[in-house]
Amino acid sequence: MSADDAFSAATSEVELPSYDRSAITTGIMHLGVGGFHRAHQALAVDRLLRLGQGFEWGICGVGVLPGDRRMRQVMADQDCAYTLVEKSPDGTWTARVIGSIVDYLFAPEDPEAVIERLADPAIKIVSLTVTEGGYNFSPVTGEFDLTNPSVATDLAGERPPATVFGLVVEGLRRRRESAAGPLTVMSCDNIPGNGEVARRAFTAYAQALDPDLADWIAAEVAFPNGMVDRITPVTTADDVAAITQRFRIRDRWPVVAEPFFQWVLEDTFVAGRPAWSDAGVQLVADVEPYELMKLRLLNAGHQGLAYFGHLMGFQYAHDAAQDPTFAAYLLRYMRREAIPTLLPVPGIDLTAYTATLIERFGNGEVRDTVARLAAESSDRIPKWLVPVINANLAADGEIEVSAAIVASWARYAEGVDENGEPIELVDRIADERSAAAARQTDDPLAFVRDRDLFGDLTDQPRFVEAYLRALDSLHTRGAAATVADLAAG
Repeated sequence: MSADDAFSAATSEVELPSYDRSAITTGIMHLGVGGFHRAHQALAVDRLLRLGQGFEWGICGVGVLPGDRRMRQVMADQDCAYTLVEKSPDGTWTARVIGSIVDYLFAPEDPEAVIERLADPAIKIVSLTVTEGGYNFSPVTGEFDLTNPSVATDLAGERPPATVFGLVVEGLRRRRESAAGPLTVMSCDNIPGNGEVARRAFTAYAQALDPDLADWIAAEVAFPNGMVDRITPVTTADDVAAITQRFRIRDRWPVVAEPFFQWVLEDTFVAGRPAWSDAGVQLVADVEPYELMKLRLLNAGHQGLAYFGHLMGFQYAHDAAQDPTFAAYLLRYMRREAIPTLLPVPGIDLTAYTATLIERFGNGEVRDTVARLAAESSDRIPKWLVPVINANLAADGEIEVSAAIVASWARYAEGVDENGEPIELVDRIADERSAAAARQTDDPLAFVRDRDLFGDLTDQPRFVEAYLRALDSLHTRGAAATVADLAAG
C-alpha cells in the first residue's frame, strides 16, 4: 500500500499535503519516531511546507529499538505519510495528512545506513524523543552509566553501534573526519534542561570512546533546551477504526492529539534551522521558566491524576478531571504548591494556565488513559514532583497535596486496587517499587526510603507527617475520601 492507496479516497474534510513531497530534501534526522514526534515536531515542519518554505528540512525518521519494526513497515507502506487527527472537547475532529517525514531507517537491521546519513553534510539537526529514562544516567551516581551492557558493547567496537549514543557519536566522528561540520542535537523529551542532559550524555559516551572527539563535540555541537507540550495518547484499534470510517482513509497508524500545541525552544543552532517561529514555535533565550511551568504543572499534575484516579476507578483522564472534587484537588496542588516554586514566565498568566490544564485534562475526545499517565513513575516523580516538595520545604510552603501524590503512588504500587483487582506496574524498576510497597504494613516509610528517587525526604519531619497522614487515609478511608479532604483543604 502506498500513500495514494491510503489517502486517495479521503473525504474533503481531510487536509492533504498542499506541497510537492518529491521536492523535499532531508535536513533533520529524528531518533525515536512515535506518536508525540508525529503530532509535534513533524507537524511543525509540515506547517512550514504548507507555507511554501522549509523544503530543505524534511525529516528522516530512525527506529533504534527492535520494537520499532512495525513503525518501519507502516512508514514503508505509506511513503512515510500519516494522518494526524486533532480532537476538540466539543467533538470536532480535524484531520490532516502529514508529509514532512520523507524517509525512515531501521537501525537494528542497517546501522551503517543510519550512520552514513548522520554523516551527510545535508543533515543539520538530529532530534530525539527517547523518553525520560532514555539518557542512561545512573540513578545511584547521577553520571552516564558506562556499565550499561548495550553501551559497553557499543564502546567495545566489536559490532556496529546499536544505541542512540553509539549511532550519533559515530556519525559525528565521521563528520569531523570528513569536514562535514557539526550539527545540532535537539532533545524533545520531558526532562528539565533536556538539551543539557543530552549534552552530558553524548559527551560522556564520546569521552569514553575518544577524548579528542568529546572535546570537539563539546566545543562545536549545539544542544538547545526545549519545552514541548501536547497531550498525545497511544493510538488504539478503536481510533484506527473510527478514523477510517469517518474520513475514508486506510492509515494503519494514525496519530490522535489534543488541539493544544506548544513548543518553546532555545535559539541555539550551529548549522541553521527551519523558520520555526513561522510554525508556531516560541524561540527564546531562556527556556527554563516555561519548562518548569510545564513539568511542575502539567506533568506533575498528570501524576496527581494518575494514581488517585486509578484507585478511584477512573479509566480515562477526562473522567477524573471532569469530577468537580477531583479538579479542585488538582487545582489546589497547582496553585498553592507548584506555582510558588516557579520562575516568572514571560507572557503567561499562570492562574489562567492552570484552568486551561483542567480543561485539557477533561477533553473526553482524546481519551487519554490513566494507565498511560501512571507508567514509568520512577522516571517521572523524581524529576517533576520531588523538586516541588523540596522547594516548598525550603521556603516553608505547602506540601500536603504533593506528599499525598507520592503516597498515592506508594498505594498504587501495592499492586491491587480498592476492589481487589490487580494493578500492573509499568516501570523500569517495577519489582523494586512493588517490593518496597509490600513492606509498608510493617514500615510505613518503606516506599520513600529510596534516596535515589526521593533524596532526603524521610529526614524531613513535615514531609513525613503529611505523607503518613495521606497513606493512612488511603488505607483506612480510600482514595475518594482522601481526595475530598485535599480538595477542601
